[in-house]
This record gives sequence, structure tokens and C-alpha cells, in this order.
Amino acid sequence: MQLMPDSPLRQAALEVEAHVGAQGWDQAPRLFALVPTADLLARQPELADQLSADPDSITPVEQELSGDRELEDLLTEIEWPEAVMGCAAVVERIMLPPEAEDALPEDPDELLAAAAAHPDRREVRLVAAVTRDGATHSAVRARDSDAALLEGPDLVPGLIEHLRRTLT
Repeated sequence: MQLMPDSPLRQAALEVEAHVGAQGWDQAPRLFALVPTADLLARQPELADQLSADPDSITPVEQELSGDRELEDLLTEIEWPEAVMGCAAVVERIMLPPEAEDALPEDPDELLAAAAAHPDRREVRLVAAVTRDGATHSAVRARDSDAALLEGPDLVPGLIEHLRRTLT
């Protein structure tokens, strides 16, 4: 039984998650332009055997990123051309339970070390996808080998908001 309504954006977000996930963990952030597959095929018909035949589908196109800055910082400088209908990003983060926050140091370097060493930490991969028309989809997968993929329209609101700003 499928609980999440399907859409071309959902399929693109899941494709991005599967693509990045197939390459394992401990990856740098990744960024994808989302383009209508029909537009891409009109410009590059030789890709027809590699892309969906669904005229409404969305194709993720990975972008080259500078590895020396945080993704959220890079996103403040990105403005997509009109041919890009949306974008998606993938980041890995450490999540801690709310009760752990009070004991965390304020210094950023010490904070990272404390979070990485915390016994209740969970490493997660976050995927967020947005389109110019306001649609969103997100997915979260814990590093646990048997972890299920959680998905929904707003599981990673901060990353979604950063991506939205690149489309205005």
C-alpha cells in the first residue's frame, strides 16, 4: 500500500536518493537541477533510451559543487535559469535527541565533535526537492543498514527553504 501520493517531483526526489545512496555514506553535499524530461529530450533526443518516456516526468541533472563551503552558504549565491523547473539537494547530517541540546557546547568545532561522539546520535541522509510552482518533496534515511526511507512534503523544512530561495 502506497501512503505517499505519487508525482513527478516525488519520483525525481526518490531517483536522487537512490542515486546518491548507491554510492554509500560519508559523501559531500550534492545538488541537482530538475528539468522537464520532455524539454531535455527536445534538446538532446539521443538521451531517449536513458530517460523516462512519461511526458510529465522530471529529470535530475547533477551540478558540480565547490567542496570548500557549506551547501547552505553556496545556495545563497545560486539562481537557476528559467529552463530549470526546480532543484534538489542531498546532505548528510548528525541528528541528536532534543534532550541532548542543552549539554552541547556553543563553539562550532566543539559542537561537531560533541555531536559526533554522542551515544544517541543518528546519522541521516536528507533529500529535499522543490519546484518553482511551490511543490516540495523530502526524504530522510538513517544510516542504519535496515532503516526505512521516510518521505513527505516537509520533512526537512530548512533545506527546502534554502532551495526555494534559489528559484526566485
